[in-house]
Amino acid sequence: MRLLAGGQVVSKTRVPAHGQVLRVGLRALGDAKGDASPATLEGDCWDGHCGLIKRPGDLYEVLAFHLDRVLGLNRSLPAVARRFTSHLLPYSYTDGSLRPIIWWAPDLRHLEDANNDQNSCALGWLQYQEMLQPHRPTPAGWDGPCSSIARGEWSRLALFDFLLQVHDRLDRYCCGFQPDPSEPCMEEMLHEKCQNPAELVLVHILVRRSAPSRLVFIDNAGRPQHPEEKLNFRLLQGIDSFPAVAVATLQSGRLQSLLLESLRVDRELWESHGGAKGLRPLLWTIDRRARILLRYIQECNLTVFEDSPR
Repeated sequence: MRLLAGGQVVSKTRVPAHGQVLRVGLRALGDAKGDASPATLEGDCWDGHCGLIKRPGDLYEVLAFHLDRVLGLNRSLPAVARRFTSHLLPYSYTDGSLRPIIWWAPDLRHLEDANNDQNSCALGWLQYQEMLQPHRPTPAGWDGPCSSIARGEWSRLALFDFLLQVHDRLDRYCCGFQPDPSEPCMEEMLHEKCQNPAELVLVHILVRRSAPSRLVFIDNAGRPQHPEEKLNFRLLQGIDSFPAVAVATLQSGRLQSLLLESLRVDRELWESHGGAKGLRPLLWTIDRRARILLRYIQECNLTVFEDSPR
């Protein structure tokens, strides 16, 4: 996080199919090696010295990272808020706006399919639901990286995505609520596919080569303004247990105070929101969703687990 927050930008490259995202090489202040070549950038990235600079509108990803840590999930990549001044970056990145920079994990596993490279494995909705059934064997024909993912990972993902209302992974088609006409799932005519569950696929299902049994949560900006009456419970479908540590934290009544304590570390984000007073509305929304989730767990008689059951 210190490298992301204060490292010198020494190189940059565009991320294919993500026009407003730059991957940058970072060097600790005081290192006098100067700017890096593209070849050096690749080496720096494989050494873990790179980050992805995203849009100002993705700043909620920083809060999502802190939520991940406070809940003990530890599945999101480190993220900080930062203002950039490097001469290597386009002006739109150095105009004083606050942007999130996310650590670039060098060993994320991607499919070789150019149309599906944001997944470590191809997984359809029906396949996913079948896999969640207790005591079911692995579905026939389901092979590859997903077969190594621990069962408890899907519970962590569902809990995290519900609190943030991240729909892109488990419900990019907006099947779990009535979307507004301006929603991407409407503009791209994805919502129409809800009539045929066999066509629905999950996206951003990623693991690292060094830990193939653990999911990595990316693109976690979610929807801080998503209305309570439209909360997407489809994100929880098929999940019958949740991680005990995360649930205990939600039950403690201290979620907002724990998040404030964690967020205080990110000075740029903290000061840009005017400290605790400015952040509280966002945290109140997450806390309200947490209480709704706890009620759902109780009403559905769901359980908690200590480890990661397969």
